[in-house]
Amino acid sequence: MSVADSILMRVFGRPKGILGRLGGIIMARMNQRCAAWVITLLGIQPNDKVLEVGFGPGVGIGLLTRAVAGGYVAGVDPSEEMLEQAKARNVKAIESNRVDLRCGSVESLPFEDNTFNKALAINSMQVWPDAVAALREMRRVMTPSGRIALGFTSYSGQSQGGLLEKLTAADFSEAHLVEAEEGFYALAIKP
Repeated sequence: MSVADSILMRVFGRPKGILGRLGGIIMARMNQRCAAWVITLLGIQPNDKVLEVGFGPGVGIGLLTRAVAGGYVAGVDPSEEMLEQAKARNVKAIESNRVDLRCGSVESLPFEDNTFNKALAINSMQVWPDAVAALREMRRVMTPSGRIALGFTSYSGQSQGGLLEKLTAADFSEAHLVEAEEGFYALAIKP
């Protein structure tokens, strides 16, 4: 990994230290439209149970909390810096037990099988060590007929190529792409 790639990973991929905190501030502004669009595409309802993987600074968590007035929102992110920012941004929802944020990995989600009926990840899949294994783990914690959305902005570095195949390899069905001004999205269903 080059020095530039290492710095970008520390700022955006797996935020750490002061550079990671700065990255969180940037991501909070840059990913908000994408998060709002993913929430719309997923058809979030007031009583849904939603998981966000790689929640970053917690902007998407905040949008989800407003959309899921009677449900439950949970998130996992590998960065302690992002966990701190997301908790600060969503303190009231956490205190009211409507939001559960944890530091952890998509490869080993700390939730029971069949917990969530919706799941999403924004600009994070490109840093997962094994995307298919991670998608299988997300599928494990989703209910049958649950919907997943993967959102990517133009600056994410993620290619559209192979996304649908990865979702299919992880045993999702009805995988399809949606393009929008904010970026592109891969959607699928757990059969």
